[in-house]
Amino acid sequence: MSYPDARYLADEGEVSAVYRSSGQAAELTLGAGGTKVSYLATGATTDGQFGLYRWDMSGRPTGPSPHFHRTISESFYILSGTMRLFNGDKWIEATQGDFLYVPPGGVHAFANESGKPASMLVHFSPGAPREAYFEELAEIAETGRRLTSEEWAELYLRHDQYMV
Repeated sequence: MSYPDARYLADEGEVSAVYRSSGQAAELTLGAGGTKVSYLATGATTDGQFGLYRWDMSGRPTGPSPHFHRTISESFYILSGTMRLFNGDKWIEATQGDFLYVPPGGVHAFANESGKPASMLVHFSPGAPREAYFEELAEIAETGRRLTSEEWAELYLRHDQYMV
């Protein structure tokens, strides 16, 4: 394994860092459980290199069913509480400091079923526009809109989400 080809070719560095304060409000509240999703770094802010979100989940049970992605890898790092992580074979009770990497095609899921708050970082690479997917899910939950199975299939296809 070696370093990739250079992407920055100027002789001098530049001021281009993006800072986000810990006090900044979450960009999205998702579902009845009130999960707060903070967009720490989107594909747009990282020039498509990666995305990084913080998920702060209440104690209400929530999380997606097992699924996989064809175009992105996804990683989960538990900051606090207990999350159930599915590695494609079994559910794991993950706690602070635990980490799960899922390559493209890897079946995975996560859930907070602990009855207590839990927080985790979700990282994906490359930096696909996942926030559009989560925002659409939030809108569906907030409005109570009912999707047909064909509409769900189209939504999942648009966002590289393949349910198992």
